Amino acid sequence: MKRILLPTLCLFVFLTGFGQEKQNFKPLDVFELEYANNPQISPSGKTIVYERTGFDILKDRSKKALWVINADGSNHHKLTAREVNESSPSWSPSGDRLAFVSTTDEGSEIYLYWMETGAIARLTQLENSPSSLTWSPDGKKIAFTLKINSEAPVIAKMPSKPKDAKWAQTPRITDRLKHESDGSGYIEPGFTHIFTIPAEGGTPRQLTSGDFDHSGSLSWAPNGQKIYFSSNRNENWEYEFRNSEVYSVDLNTLEIRALTERSGPDHSPKVSPDGKHIAYLGYEDKVQAYQVEKLQLMDLDGTNKRTISEGLDRSISDIEWAKDSKGLFFMYNDLGDTKIAYMDLKGNVRDLTDKVGGTSLGRPYASGSYSVSDKGTVAFTFSKPDRPADVAVMENRKKEPKVITSVNEDLLAYRNLGTTEEVRYKSSVDDRDIQGWVVYPPDYDPAKKYPLLVENHGGPILNYGPHFSAEIQLFAADGYIVFFPNPRGSTSYGEEFGNLLFNNYPGEDYNDVMDGVDHLIANGKADAEHLYVTGGSAGGIMTAWIIGKNNRFRAAAVIKPVVNWISKTLVADNYYGYADSRYPGQPWENFEGYWKFSPLSLVGNVETPTMVMVGMDDLRTPPSEAKQLYHALKLRKVETVLVEIPEASHGIAARPSNLITKVAHILAWFEKYK
Repeated sequence: MKRILLPTLCLFVFLTGFGQEKQNFKPLDVFELEYANNPQISPSGKTIVYERTGFDILKDRSKKALWVINADGSNHHKLTAREVNESSPSWSPSGDRLAFVSTTDEGSEIYLYWMETGAIARLTQLENSPSSLTWSPDGKKIAFTLKINSEAPVIAKMPSKPKDAKWAQTPRITDRLKHESDGSGYIEPGFTHIFTIPAEGGTPRQLTSGDFDHSGSLSWAPNGQKIYFSSNRNENWEYEFRNSEVYSVDLNTLEIRALTERSGPDHSPKVSPDGKHIAYLGYEDKVQAYQVEKLQLMDLDGTNKRTISEGLDRSISDIEWAKDSKGLFFMYNDLGDTKIAYMDLKGNVRDLTDKVGGTSLGRPYASGSYSVSDKGTVAFTFSKPDRPADVAVMENRKKEPKVITSVNEDLLAYRNLGTTEEVRYKSSVDDRDIQGWVVYPPDYDPAKKYPLLVENHGGPILNYGPHFSAEIQLFAADGYIVFFPNPRGSTSYGEEFGNLLFNNYPGEDYNDVMDGVDHLIANGKADAEHLYVTGGSAGGIMTAWIIGKNNRFRAAAVIKPVVNWISKTLVADNYYGYADSRYPGQPWENFEGYWKFSPLSLVGNVETPTMVMVGMDDLRTPPSEAKQLYHALKLRKVETVLVEIPEASHGIAARPSNLITKVAHILAWFEKYK
C-alpha cells in the first residue's frame, strides 16, 4: 500500500509545485461550465442568495440551485439540501425569510425558507408556474402572477365513439393572434393574473380578472393597500401587441385603475420608498425597427408624468429605487458593455460598473442582473471574456467591485483559452464608427497566418460584447481567429443607429461586417485566402446575404436563417410583429419590398460551399426557411448539406449536447475547405 501511495503523493507534489499543463477548451467542457445569476442581496447587505446554474451530462439539460454567500465572500454554501431546481429568490423586508420557486416533475410551487433555522415550507399547490414573487412591505403577504387556464374554442360537436374504439386525436383549434411560442410550442388558452398569499401559508387570492394578461414585475404601495403592475386591458389588446399601461389594483375593493394611456409600452412600475412617485419604463410608439426604453416618472396618483432619461440615448432596464427615494439604479448597454448606473430625479447619470453579464454561455450576448441593499450595496453578475458570470459586490457606489465567487476555477483555471481584443474601424458607407471583437487561438503567434471565422450575431436588434462564449472559445481552440462585430442595427449605440435597419435589412450592415474583415486583413490579423463565415438567426440571415453578395469565403454555415421574408412573416410564431416595424405594409401589400431583402433573391449568385442548419422544432425561423435555401442550392449544384437538429427549437444551444453538435458540424464543414 505504501509503495502505491508514495508515487501518487510525489506526483501530486510535482503537479502542485510546478503547475499542470493547461489544455485547450474541449467540447465536453461545456457540460462542466456553471454561472451565477439573479444575485439577491439581503436588505442589510450582509448576505446574498443567487441562482447557480450548471448542466447534467446524463439528462442533457441545465440544473439550477440556490446558493448563499456572505457579502465578504465567506460562508459560501448551497441554501438547501434539496436536489431539485430552485429559482427566483426574494427576501422578506426584514431579511429573516426567503421566498423562492422550486420546480419538480410535478410542477412549480412557492416555498419559504427561514434564514435562522433553515426550515422550509411549501406555500402553494398551483396549476401552473408562479412568477414575479414580491413581498408586501409588512412581510405578511407575497404577491405573484399565475396563468389560469381556459377552454379552447369548439367548432363542431363530434359523435360519441364506440367503446374501446381508437379514433384519431381531436383537432387543436385556436382563434388567437398569439397561439404558439418558440421553445414552448403551442400556448394553452388562458390568462395571467395577480394573486396574493399569506406568508404563513393559506389560500391564494386572485386580485385581477377579465380576459387580459397581467404579467411582469409587481410593486406594492408603501401602505400595502395597492399593487402596481403593467397590462393591456384595452378592447383591442390582442392587436396592440406592443402597447401596455401601468395600472393599480386596490386590495380591498379590487378596483383596477389605469395610470398611463399613451400608445406604446409602459411597464415595470416601481413605487418609491417614500410613496411619492412611480418610476416605470416605456416610450411613445413610433412604429419603427428600434426604440429606446426610457425612464419615466409620475406621481403616485398618475399625474405629473415626465421622462427623466432624455439625456441618455440608450435603452434602460431593471430599475430599482435607492432607499432615500432620490434616484434609481438601472442597467443599460453602451458600446458592447453592460453597465449598472445611478440616475437622480433630474436625469444626471453616474456609471457604477461596466462589467455586468456572463449568463449567455453559447454566444457573447449582453446579459446579467443585479440587486441593491437598503444601504446601497450592489450585488451583480460579473462578466469577463474568459469566465462565465460570478457574483460581485460593490459598496457605496464608489469602490471597485469585489468578486466573491469563482464557480468555474475548478475547470477554467486548467484551460488555455483564447484571448479577447476589441477592434474599432470605420464603415465605408458613411464613415461611422463600428465596433467588434476578436478572439485569438490559444498560444497565438502573430508571426503565423490563421484562418478567420466571422460570427454574425442574431437579433438583429441585439449586441455582442466582451463576454465569455463557449462557442467562440471552441472555434478559437480549433485554430481560428474569431471576429464578432456589432454592425449597424445593433443595440448599445443609440436609437438612430439601431433604427438604420428600418426598411433596409439586410442592407449596409453587410458593408459594416465586410469592412471589419478588410480591417483585420489590412492589419495583418486575418488571412484573406482563408475566410469562413457563420451566424445564427439574424446572423444566419447575414451569412446567407454575404455569400449572395460575394464569393470571398471558402465555406459558410448558415444557422436557423430567414431566407424568404414573405413566408417567414406569415409562418413564424411572431408573425404579427413585422409589418411596418421592419418593412412597410404586410407581405401582400409590399411583395417587392419583402422579396428585395430576402437572401433567397440572391441565391443565383452563390458559389460558396454552404451548410444549412436548423432546429426541427424551430417556430421563430421555421425549418421551411432553411429548406428553401438548401433546396435552391442543391438545384443549382452548389456544394451544400442540410443539418436538422431533432427536438431543438430556435435556441439550438439550449441543450449542451446541441451546442456541441452545432459547433462540431460547423468546424467539420469548414475543415473540408481549408
